[in-house]
Amino acid sequence: MPAMAVVSSGGGLVDGGKLTGQVLICSVIAAFGGLMFGYDIGISGGVTSMDDFLIKFFPGVYVKKHRAKQNNYCKFNDQYLQLFTSSLYLAAIVASLVASMFCKKFGRRPTMQAASVFFLVGAIINAAAMDLAMLIIGRLLLGAGVGFGNQAVPLFISEVAPANYRGGLNICFQLLITVGILIANVINYGTSRMHPNGWRVSLGGAAVPAIALLIGSLAIVETPTSLIEHGKLDDGRRALKKIRGTDNIDAEYEEILHATEMAKKVNSSFKSLMKRSSRPQLFCGTILQIFQQFTGINVIMFYAPVLFQTMGFGSDASLLSAVVMGLVNVVSTSVAIFTVDRCGRKVLLVEAAIQMLVAQCTMGITLAIHLKSTNEIPKGYALFVVFLVCFFVAGFAWSWGPLGWLIPSEIFPLETRNAGFFFAVSMNMLCTFLIAQVFLTMLCTMRSATFFFFSAWIVLMGIFAAVMLPETKGIPIDEMNERVWTKHWFWKRYFDNEDDNQKVRI
Repeated sequence: MPAMAVVSSGGGLVDGGKLTGQVLICSVIAAFGGLMFGYDIGISGGVTSMDDFLIKFFPGVYVKKHRAKQNNYCKFNDQYLQLFTSSLYLAAIVASLVASMFCKKFGRRPTMQAASVFFLVGAIINAAAMDLAMLIIGRLLLGAGVGFGNQAVPLFISEVAPANYRGGLNICFQLLITVGILIANVINYGTSRMHPNGWRVSLGGAAVPAIALLIGSLAIVETPTSLIEHGKLDDGRRALKKIRGTDNIDAEYEEILHATEMAKKVNSSFKSLMKRSSRPQLFCGTILQIFQQFTGINVIMFYAPVLFQTMGFGSDASLLSAVVMGLVNVVSTSVAIFTVDRCGRKVLLVEAAIQMLVAQCTMGITLAIHLKSTNEIPKGYALFVVFLVCFFVAGFAWSWGPLGWLIPSEIFPLETRNAGFFFAVSMNMLCTFLIAQVFLTMLCTMRSATFFFFSAWIVLMGIFAAVMLPETKGIPIDEMNERVWTKHWFWKRYFDNEDDNQKVRI
């Protein structure tokens, strides 16, 4: 699940810095981009389990769903149904590339405003959809909103947050993603009784967080880094004084100024990203997105109601189970806000990998034993699987969910930040698209072995977090190279004094 993060080009010379009301307000308003994203994740799985929605757009799936002898694992296997979910992320890949250039040229705040407009129009079209083509067009516009929002919001929060609050504030984005999922699950539970157009209310509800972000973004300041980057030095100084709540900002201002001057020497941030000294950040930033998605989290989030119906729950019970799961998601993400800047990133990632591995393997074993092609899983075991899903979601929500976005947003220097974060966002969207597009087919073909497929990935990512990922807790963003990467046992070889074009000795 997509999920995001906070970096500060400021706060570098001073590792601390107080949390002001302005920083908090700016972070919360920006994080409404997460509410948009989360609402869509939660709403899509719910409407695809509603009979009214299936009858109008996917009548073949409706027939299979209610066929007595239909294979439990194949009830919802339909490429067009999967395209309804995945098309958003295909559009987000393209949009994130455009957004990375838009963000650099116009700033973080205008990019967030563009995201809200795309999302608002997409929500209106989806709510009014009369055929599958109109539905997909709406999803593509939503995807453009997600691509723009996911590119700008983490960078915005990162650049206004003091270094020692960066992790917790960044997780506000992820927290609002989880809140969006929970709200969507609750709305789906209510609209499932509103025949025959309850699904229109669910899909149209995406307009609310889009409007909130659009209005809120008019009230917040642009980041000092973005203002200084665009030559608005006085505006940048005033913005920095405003968010720091003090006139004593000279050290931080000079550091931002120095970072922007260094960035201007780079003709192409994408070309600079290919240099040897940029490879550790690029590799870690993108591989974390692959790992985040291959935990299997978006399988759970997208298709939770469908998955619960596969196990024999009724439509209402499956939607209610998704609500419970969403509540666990919100509470667990809140835990991350208070632990990430105390415990550090690596501890949370490794602990959660173990927790998620136990949950996925146990789910796979339970379903392999008790859910056959046409039977109904005993109620006690079905409830046990719901518990395992919640146990899995809790581990993800306080680790790989928020940190999968936090770490990429804080590891790139200013000269490659937009380009580097584009690669992270687009990789996340690509993996999300692939999983959303193939999961129901995987479930039909691989059955319970699907869960062991994701378990293998969790083992790999746990080892990577423990061995290869450096700790970034409390380090100012513009000091990452000197204090983190050049000290790491493996990645330091990319920062020696040899020419960038020389081949690295592995």
